Amino acid sequence: MLLASPRGYCAGVEKAIKALAWMVRVFEPPVYCYHEIVHNRYVVEQFRRQGVVFVDDVSTVPAGAPLMLSAHGSAPEVVAQARQDGRVVVDAVCPLVTKVHHELKVRAAKGYQVLYVGHEGHEEAVGTMAVAPEAVSLVCSEADVDDVAASVDPDAPVALLAQTTLSHDEWAGIVERARERFANLWQPSRSDLCFATTNRQAALKAIAGRSDAVVVIGSVNSSNTRALEKVAAACGCSRVVRVNDASELPDDLEGTVGVTAGASAPDELVEEVLRALDPVAGVEEVMVTVEEEYFPAPPELREILKSLVDAIAVGVGGCEAPDDPFDDRQQSASAALSALGVGD
Repeated sequence: MLLASPRGYCAGVEKAIKALAWMVRVFEPPVYCYHEIVHNRYVVEQFRRQGVVFVDDVSTVPAGAPLMLSAHGSAPEVVAQARQDGRVVVDAVCPLVTKVHHELKVRAAKGYQVLYVGHEGHEEAVGTMAVAPEAVSLVCSEADVDDVAASVDPDAPVALLAQTTLSHDEWAGIVERARERFANLWQPSRSDLCFATTNRQAALKAIAGRSDAVVVIGSVNSSNTRALEKVAAACGCSRVVRVNDASELPDDLEGTVGVTAGASAPDELVEEVLRALDPVAGVEEVMVTVEEEYFPAPPELREILKSLVDAIAVGVGGCEAPDDPFDDRQQSASAALSALGVGD
């Protein structure tokens, strides 16, 4: 068996899961979350067991209730509505998604027509495009670029942005067509594609050509997981299987099997798959890079926890509270879930 590395949880997912785990600890149930916190069935079900209620409309959340906004980013009007009626709102948006929101806002303000490469209906795409709906066009193919080019003044400034979880294969052809159609196309100096998505695809490419079959662990609504499926197929692997967990593994896998996991999939699921496949020749981990990125907890959550620590300090005789009572850098998201008693 060939095991891709990096695989599984990215820094943004780690941040979001740990933040929601803190919300579950601090507040009496139910805790509400706008959309799935991350696109993974296992993680979502674990939080549901702890009384988290996932909603698609923030207006259904009771006044004063604790509410977390998912890692995929939310439309500005959703964020504003969420903060009404005294709700305690914590925004777990990935910083890389926030970067794209900012880029779209700035380009739109400067009069650019923005091409946004993404998947129609995906939460990240919906939230991003809502930042400046009058200035942005969703493009999913090279043909879509041509359609926009036919309707835009050739002298108008045009910018190209992207959903962070795309595969390079999905992105590359559209970029080239946009450069052909728009001579002065603006792009960010740093790619919008998530470094974790890119790293997982690179690791998969390092094993796919050597594999008779590739197993991709992750949920069907996870964009980066589906991108991994496409990467494996593009590398010439004749059999690519996506599973939510080990129970969905086919019983006829033979030869060399490559294994990877989407950025929302916990390592517990990877370990289960390894045990279920039980390769006779062992496991070779193929590492292309080491990820050391860390995203701190959302500022609203840090304020909540700081207030709690201050209150406890006063209650025990005026002890001085630490300046930074909350640093979860050393705790993994899996450990945070396990501490809630849902990882058993």
